[in-house]
Amino acid sequence: MSLVNILRLCRSNEPRDIHIMIGLLQRVRSARVEIEGKTVGAIGRGLLVLVGVEQGDDESRVERLLERLLGYRVFPDTAGRMNFSMQDIDGGLLLVPQFTLAADTEKGMRPSFTPAASPELGEHLFAYLVERARVRHAPVEAGVFGADMQVTLTNDGPVTFWLQVK
Repeated sequence: MSLVNILRLCRSNEPRDIHIMIGLLQRVRSARVEIEGKTVGAIGRGLLVLVGVEQGDDESRVERLLERLLGYRVFPDTAGRMNFSMQDIDGGLLLVPQFTLAADTEKGMRPSFTPAASPELGEHLFAYLVERARVRHAPVEAGVFGADMQVTLTNDGPVTFWLQVK
């Protein structure tokens, strides 16, 4: 189902039963995550990915999201076209858990987090994503699930994409 159809369903009065795993990726020249003034993860050129986990997400969605992150062609070739993936350029991958990406913002003046995965499931799937990413690529850095993090980045382009896995 396309994003347009998902948005139409979300805007309808029908119950929201379609859940997606979300990766908001940003092509960066550099990025880092700090907790209480201490850097816990940093990369040079590569991708910063904010990861949102919803109810119904599972390890198969993590695997599909990782496949897309590693192979998504967002880096320019010599002609300036986005023909290279992060693996092609040996770029860094910085994964940051982002609970608020799963928010339902359709109604009212405060987001609802009903679609979000439970903290236990979110933490498990984020840890699984980091583990699997480290098996398939290097370098991989990560934020800390549930922590108050400060994320600093230099977006390259800017280039930002919303990836979703159903």
